[in-house]
Amino acid sequence: MPVPEWGVSDIGRRRTLAICNSPRLKATQLIVSSGERKALETASLIGNALRLSVLSLPESHENDRSATGFLPPAEFETVASQFFAEPQQSARGWERAIDAQKRIVAAARKAMAMSTSGDLLMVGHGGVGTLLFCHFAELPISRSHDQQGGGGGNFWSLDFTTLHILHAWRPMEDLAE
Repeated sequence: MPVPEWGVSDIGRRRTLAICNSPRLKATQLIVSSGERKALETASLIGNALRLSVLSLPESHENDRSATGFLPPAEFETVASQFFAEPQQSARGWERAIDAQKRIVAAARKAMAMSTSGDLLMVGHGGVGTLLFCHFAELPISRSHDQQGGGGGNFWSLDFTTLHILHAWRPMEDLAE
C-alpha cells in the first residue's frame, strides 16, 4: 500500500482519543489536514470530539517520497537525514526539502488566512512540520529541529498573529495537561 494511504495505527488512535477533550484544544475553531489518510483520520478524531469539520489541504502533504516508496526503517532514516542535510538536493529522487518547505509554508499561510477567530489546528506530517517550524523559527533546514522520539504524535505551537514560535516539538500527550 502506498505510504500516503496508510491509516492511523491503533496506538495513534488511542493517543489521539486521549487528548481530544483537552481544555487546550477548546479554542480551536478550524482544523485543517493533509489529504493523506493518516492525517485525515487523526484530524477527524479531534474534529468529532470538538464538533468541528476538517478541511483537507492536499498541498500540505508530506514530502514526496514516491521515488523510493516504502523503505525499511534504517534506510528511511538515512535518506531522511540526507533530505534535511542537503535541502537543495534531491535525496534519492525525493522532493527537495526547499521545495517541500515552500509548499507547506504556502499551505500554512492559506490556512491562517481562513482562520478568522480562535485557534487553528493543522494536522500533518513530521517532515513537513519540521520544515514549517524551521521557516517560522527562522532557522536553517535541519533535522536537528525535527520531532524527537520517533513514531510521530508530536506538536509545536505558533502564534500566527505575531508569527512567533510559542514552543518547539512536544509529545501530543502534553496537550492533556
